[in-house]
Amino acid sequence: MPVSMSGDVAARVTAFLDAHHVMSLATWTPHGAHAANLFYCRDGFSLMWVSDAQTRHSLALEANPRVGATVAPDYCDFDQICGLQILGEAYCVTEPTERRFARTLLETRYPTLHELLDGSALKDTYDAAEPYRLVPHEIVIIDNRRGFGSKDVLDFRS
Repeated sequence: MPVSMSGDVAARVTAFLDAHHVMSLATWTPHGAHAANLFYCRDGFSLMWVSDAQTRHSLALEANPRVGATVAPDYCDFDQICGLQILGEAYCVTEPTERRFARTLLETRYPTLHELLDGSALKDTYDAAEPYRLVPHEIVIIDNRRGFGSKDVLDFRS
């Protein structure tokens, strides 16, 4: 599996993230693994979202920030599979400026949030949700369109 920080791989990863909207976030608790699908926005290669602080995945992050995530649409043909596998750490954003920034990014990416939240009962729930950030250590792009099992890696630890 080639490890790269090449512009081509980075551009393919960011284009893929921008073209999709849901990540599956995997966390670990003393009771085992847990996965949750979440709408995200992108800040560079970091992914941000909002969640209730009492959800299983949010509580798991307090105890163990190490996470895995995938972003992939549903395919029925093996030769068309393309997706991302992400390893990193995630945390609740507590700094006020970064909290506002996360919500601004989300609301910019999902303009329907304004319509949903304007005067609705969802506004209180959204306002109470905490912003989170996943900082990747590694992103693997799998792209069978380039050949079965084709993988390229962005390694942020180097």
